[in-house]
Amino acid sequence: MSAAPGTGPGPAPALRVTWLGHSTAVLDLAGPDGRTTRLVTDPLLRRHAGVLRRRGDRPAADAWRGADAALLSHLHHDHAELGSLRLLGDVPVLTAPANARWLRGKGLRGVGLEPPAGSLGRTGPGGRPAQEGVAHGGAWYEVGGARVRLVTAVHGDRPMPHRPNAATGHLVRAGGDGGGGPTVWAVGDTEHFPGIGRVRELAGGRVDVALVPVSGWGPRLSGGHLGPGGAAEVCARVRPRVAIPVHWGTLHVPGGEHLPRGWMDHAGEAFAAAVRRVAPEVRAVVLRPGESWRDTPDGEGLVEHVFG
Repeated sequence: MSAAPGTGPGPAPALRVTWLGHSTAVLDLAGPDGRTTRLVTDPLLRRHAGVLRRRGDRPAADAWRGADAALLSHLHHDHAELGSLRLLGDVPVLTAPANARWLRGKGLRGVGLEPPAGSLGRTGPGGRPAQEGVAHGGAWYEVGGARVRLVTAVHGDRPMPHRPNAATGHLVRAGGDGGGGPTVWAVGDTEHFPGIGRVRELAGGRVDVALVPVSGWGPRLSGGHLGPGGAAEVCARVRPRVAIPVHWGTLHVPGGEHLPRGWMDHAGEAFAAAVRRVAPEVRAVVLRPGESWRDTPDGEGLVEHVFG
């Protein structure tokens, strides 16, 4: 893969997260052997997602080029944008089995991972996703020098009649079989549900960075999503070292960018303030689209401008 933006000479940082907007983040992970793997979450790389419009610049190709795999949480159009997935080339798209089958029918390389036992593809009362079985994750999948596994997400609102509706999060660990590298939790769209705190156990007792959804693409948050306060409560349960808010400040309906005025700019800082109140041991890092955060030996991290 190509070098991470801004890496320069010398060894790559153990972890770099570049937020491209909405739920799209580029993870550059280096294992103990120095091998670097690039993963892209819910790629939205073009100007629009269906009827939704992007505020700001389209992501620069250098920020996402050379991906080893894509991580796809679910098939809502603002997360599974087929044109963007095709821009990545012939890379595996790691997702729930039903979603992977659908993607393969579209000519993409969908790879269905073993889900957490009893959680994906099952429904409870009223057709909502079942929540039992969250203590047991599926098998790890090797990609590059990293490993990926699915974890539970509960996102049953607004089911689509024309696409599968399985939803999931992802755990990523650098270092392959040997482990030892940083661990990232890409939460995916979800509501707060009993057992969400078991993600830390599935991660082997440590989550270094969580990519946490904190809003949506309109001023009113629909069911199956976390707002800033709920996202902070999830962080209090899982206790990641660093939490980066995503799923905010990027997409809007035509003409809805300023209705009401300022709604697109609120959620990131509101999440950071809520984390300070309910999860003071967690460090919230609020990025803007086109910024990256990289881990540093002192644990403080460094925010860098990449594009835009």
